[in-house]
Amino acid sequence: MVLYNALGGTMKLATQLQTMNVSYKEIRAGEDPWIPLGNFMNDFFGNYPERREELVREPLEEPVEMTPDLWRWTVFCAASVEYLCQKYDLPCPAWAMNPLYTLDEPWYYSLGSHKESVRERLRQQTPPAFTRRNIFCGSRMFVNKYERSRALV
Repeated sequence: MVLYNALGGTMKLATQLQTMNVSYKEIRAGEDPWIPLGNFMNDFFGNYPERREELVREPLEEPVEMTPDLWRWTVFCAASVEYLCQKYDLPCPAWAMNPLYTLDEPWYYSLGSHKESVRERLRQQTPPAFTRRNIFCGSRMFVNKYERSRALV
């Protein structure tokens, strides 16, 4: 059974873990990347925090044909796993540390990234797990809403 969210994206049943690899498969299938990544974050931060290692363990199953856009998201997923493992003191799987997961050209992922002032801010604020891979996205990609709401209480 497949459920659909308000944006028309698919949602997984609660019995299936939304691993990074599952999210990546959905991105490969044409899903807007932030829908499967959001589902991953829900499992990582809220639904199954005790299973975080399991959520990032599997290597990405890369397609035979890789488009430039898909390659950016492939590298983003690897950087995300490294970042989250560092932040939450988890062992980082070897697949995520593969130096092949690096972009040849910088990717500035933010509104207004055509402006040099925005690019400079992104270069300063993006965590090393992303900058080493030539991705500049700032530091708010993986804000944990569960931790944030507890801090506000």
